[in-house]
Amino acid sequence: MAKYIKLYSKFLKQYIKTLMEYRIDFVLGLIGFILVQLAGVIFIKLIFNVIPTLDGWSFYEILFIYGFAQIPRGIDHIFTDYLWIFSWKTIVKGEFDKYLLRPINPLFQVISESFQPDGFGEVIIGFILLITSSINLNTSYTSIQILEFIFVIICATLIYTSIKLATASIAFWVKFSQSYMFMAYQISTFAKYPVSIYPSAIKFILTFIIPFAFTGYYPGSYFIGKGSILTGIFLPFVVSLLSIIVSYKIWLKGISVYESAGS
Repeated sequence: MAKYIKLYSKFLKQYIKTLMEYRIDFVLGLIGFILVQLAGVIFIKLIFNVIPTLDGWSFYEILFIYGFAQIPRGIDHIFTDYLWIFSWKTIVKGEFDKYLLRPINPLFQVISESFQPDGFGEVIIGFILLITSSINLNTSYTSIQILEFIFVIICATLIYTSIKLATASIAFWVKFSQSYMFMAYQISTFAKYPVSIYPSAIKFILTFIIPFAFTGYYPGSYFIGKGSILTGIFLPFVVSLLSIIVSYKIWLKGISVYESAGS
């Protein structure tokens, strides 16, 4: 473990050094990402300008869930963004071979290929929305709840990463998996709102098939007093554990059938 931490730290230092050389690109990219996220908030506000509540949920309650969902999504974006281009950049071009030749876990090497600071835009917006909605909902947090918050954010991040890893691993069979990733990831948009407003089929998908509901709705509901510790803390932990195990097994199975492909 110490070896991996040292290697990743070295990678981050080099990346940050490069990033500072192009700090204008970084700042503009960050601002652009923040503006994109704000567009989603404006959309919610426009809806509540017409209706006072949405299936019993107030504007700030939904804003809290929306903000909560942004944080794990952003953290995952920062550290595992390379998986988005894994299929065409690594599999299609036959570059995965180099990872297999090195005495380091291939998945660690793949993830270490990129550090995407744009994700900080999602994290920043997420915290701003949480603070704003908490103030307007008169919600306060104990030290235990803060620890629960950190814990469940880690769990939610693992769920995002697991879904991304599982769909990226399809590339071992079909070579190009980006379309599958995009299709699965688009479903995460539904997790920013209460699942109770959706038809039963969508609820089922978000809870049992592609469990994005545990990255926003269920834990968010718990922290604003509209959910239980079972669905808000315990189940996200169980789901994240199962998700990462299943996705990693898919990854390992994919490696076992991998055939080098040239461009």
